[in-house]
Amino acid sequence: MRHRVETARVARLATVGVDGHPHLVPVCFAVDGEVVYSAVDHKPKRTIRLRRIANIEATEHACLLVDAYREDWSTLWWVRLDGTGRVVADPAETARAVALLVAKYEQYARRPPTGPVLAIDVTRWSGWTAATDRAATERRAGGSYDR
Repeated sequence: MRHRVETARVARLATVGVDGHPHLVPVCFAVDGEVVYSAVDHKPKRTIRLRRIANIEATEHACLLVDAYREDWSTLWWVRLDGTGRVVADPAETARAVALLVAKYEQYARRPPTGPVLAIDVTRWSGWTAATDRAATERRAGGSYDR
């Protein structure tokens, strides 16, 4: 489960606003132990004060979904990381997060993100795979599987 998440190139970040409405966006990310980092980067946006940031500051609810879809449904899988979201305030942690993102993404190596860094302190990993031996898969992953 961890390997699939760490090697994935994109995930979907879900947050919840004070109004209870969900907000879902694709993100680049890096994993450091039980913390997932994402940063506001240079890709065109109307503002760097994004809704995901406001939502995390307001409710701290955050979830990251990593998945693989293929026409061969026997290879499908997903992993969900639930936790507490926060905007990173510590400059040393920000630098460490940006370094992880730069190491993972060539685009960030050329132009590191300079916007706010978001962190999810993961409290639960869960996932599902189409693998036929679910018990063996769960033992290898060290996690739970939901449907």
